[in-house]
Amino acid sequence: MPRRVESVEQLEFEEFYRDSRDACLRAVLVGTGDPQLAEDLVAEAYTQAWSAWRKVRAHPAPRAWIVRTALNTRVSWWRRRRREIALAGHDAEGHQHTQGMDPALMAALRGLPRRQREVVALRVFLDLDTEATAKTLGIAPGTVTAHLARAVATLRDDLASTVTQEGPS
Repeated sequence: MPRRVESVEQLEFEEFYRDSRDACLRAVLVGTGDPQLAEDLVAEAYTQAWSAWRKVRAHPAPRAWIVRTALNTRVSWWRRRRREIALAGHDAEGHQHTQGMDPALMAALRGLPRRQREVVALRVFLDLDTEATAKTLGIAPGTVTAHLARAVATLRDDLASTVTQEGPS
């Protein structure tokens, strides 16, 4: 009998993975600005989710759990590697198109402060409500609203100036 339960849980997890991976990847990409790092972080988050699947599936927003875990993993990795020297010229700019994201939008998102990027990732890319976003990030709902408003205003200005500089297409 336990074998059958494992199979049901495995099928449930596989369905969750298929249905949520792309949205979670886009949300983490917004948070990191680096497609390769985002892929690694999301893979690690799904590995942790599988290990704790009973807890994750009971979470009010499992996709938010994945994104938060991925972003927390980034911080942990950064702390371990903070003394490494980045190789010059090896950034994510050349890989933006592989994620289906407009390069100008990604550049504008990378210019936002970390918390604003996280709020945009959860509210816009994962379509979480204000309460779920606040709970996921451990901040007040009013703070989520303020960060989102600031982020949208900044993005609007940045993207409008990009269009103005490039001229109409």
